[in-house]
Amino acid sequence: MTTTTAPESQPFQAEVAELLNLMVHSVYSETDIFLRELISNASDACDKLRYEAISAPELIADGAPPKIRIAPDKQANTLAVLDSGIGMDRQELIDNLGTIARSGTKSFLARLTEAKDGANLIGQFGVGFYAAFMVAERIVVTSRRAGSDQVFVWSSSGGSGFEIAPASEEDAARITRGTEIVLHLKKDAAKYLETYEIERIVRAYSDNIQFPIELVPEEGEPRQINSASALWQRPKSELTPEDYKQAYQQAAGAFDEPAMTLHYRAEGRQSYAVLLFAPSTKPFDLFDQARKGKVKLYVRRVFIADDADLLPAYLRFIRGVIDSEDLPLNISREMLQNNPQLAQIRKAVTGRVISELETLGDKEPEAFAKIWDAFGAVIKEGLWEDYERREKLLALSRFTTTKGENRSLKQYVDDIRPNQTDIYYLTGESIERLKSNPKLESATARGIEVLLLTDPVDAFWTSAPLDFGGKPLKSLSQGDIDFGLIPLLDDKAEDKKDAPGADEATTIALIKDALGERVSDVRASQRLTSSASCLVAGGGAQDRMLERLLAMQNKGPVTKPILEINLRHPLVAAIAGDEDAAKDLSFLLLEQAQILDGELPEDPAAFASRLNQLVLRGVVKG
Repeated sequence: MTTTTAPESQPFQAEVAELLNLMVHSVYSETDIFLRELISNASDACDKLRYEAISAPELIADGAPPKIRIAPDKQANTLAVLDSGIGMDRQELIDNLGTIARSGTKSFLARLTEAKDGANLIGQFGVGFYAAFMVAERIVVTSRRAGSDQVFVWSSSGGSGFEIAPASEEDAARITRGTEIVLHLKKDAAKYLETYEIERIVRAYSDNIQFPIELVPEEGEPRQINSASALWQRPKSELTPEDYKQAYQQAAGAFDEPAMTLHYRAEGRQSYAVLLFAPSTKPFDLFDQARKGKVKLYVRRVFIADDADLLPAYLRFIRGVIDSEDLPLNISREMLQNNPQLAQIRKAVTGRVISELETLGDKEPEAFAKIWDAFGAVIKEGLWEDYERREKLLALSRFTTTKGENRSLKQYVDDIRPNQTDIYYLTGESIERLKSNPKLESATARGIEVLLLTDPVDAFWTSAPLDFGGKPLKSLSQGDIDFGLIPLLDDKAEDKKDAPGADEATTIALIKDALGERVSDVRASQRLTSSASCLVAGGGAQDRMLERLLAMQNKGPVTKPILEINLRHPLVAAIAGDEDAAKDLSFLLLEQAQILDGELPEDPAAFASRLNQLVLRGVVKG
């Protein structure tokens, strides 16, 4: 029996207190979000009850199917959201409503503080319940865990803490199973007591919740206000773009429109329904270290898990549902990892998603561009991880190049220069810096298109042996480059190329003597036309961008680079002609090459002093 005792006060976790302060003292244009979040939580509770009842049928001893009810009370100025789901015991109330056990909360709070309208952020960091404090000055939660005879009441006014106590006999008798959330509304939130407002919000955001949502008006009989159908099980011919939009917004907890919708039913060895969406904007947890997917697994419309890894990590931006007719209902989360049926579904759906993205790229390039701009860096993880689909992912990829944006490798190969045998790329930190990189000079003079790669993942996938259309991918920062057979665009440049330069053997010997162990080699460059020097990696070494990234994480040694020099540059030619300045000029060649690669010289103070001396020497001679 539940007995009434004095409430116990507990403080909120520090991050919850900060979050609630933002909720209570901020005004967002989309305060409707609170009801969608409470209904979503109620739906999850009903899902969990159905799942646990598979192995413990006594949890639904009354035989009543789970449902959700919304009850406005104008006289009391309260709005109640009730569910007959799994419910919570005392510790679960404390854990679920007093803490935020979710990575990324700090990031969420920072973004919420900066955002002009934080409604788009709600629901993306597991903080949906707290959205209710946007409209409520006090919240009372009464809950009974399914199968338990204990009922507890959690209450808070959104301050520094909350109270929790056993429910009174009256409350215990009212809550036979599940959770009741009563919002004591703020004065400016009275519109949420109007039945038409409640129906509008439910239709907009929660119509596809598979459990009945009943509106309990102050007068009249309760009535169901949602369709309560599993939209993914319905034929495509019955659905409209608006239906899909609402289903996506509900599944993703977002307000944008889906950039791609994939809805089909697979029949044969495996029978399952698929409804998946590609967002048009980037979710804030996209680069969370866990790299977890957000596609929910159902078995015959019974929710099983939302972390079943139904797609590879590089497709984790996809949202939606996969509903199997063949998997056992009592499949455990541990069994999900090794189930052969699920592995077959995962393989087939992954192939279908990639094919759909390919089709979208061909037929609707603007829609695909939205997806690529938001998620290209994630999709490219598959070039490193998914050997089986690497060729398809390469074809799918789009690049910024020296010829333009959103270029495919097919376009690259179609436009390839005479006698060009490789696809060239350059990795770096920004497009602007890459475009001014001296390693591009010789390629630019010959009209050779170069992929400009700036995502950190680019340094990794390009380290694998890759080719497209029979053309290997080759870095302009690595190994030998020979453009001799590719004609120059400007005939006059051919004359300059053949113009006499500094004596190669003498100049290289002087530079090697000056720099010593700071470089692994010094050699004449085929990459440069107007700049004096650049740094490259040897043919068997890692690309310099990858090496820098690994070194930052202490995961690899830093090898000495190769210094390439332009023998026709006046600065290089001056080395052999001025013994007094040879050492300083040699260091200048190395250090300016480091700066152009986005690195600092080993000794910035010495670099500045050396540069000043060279400038003054030139001024005095002048």
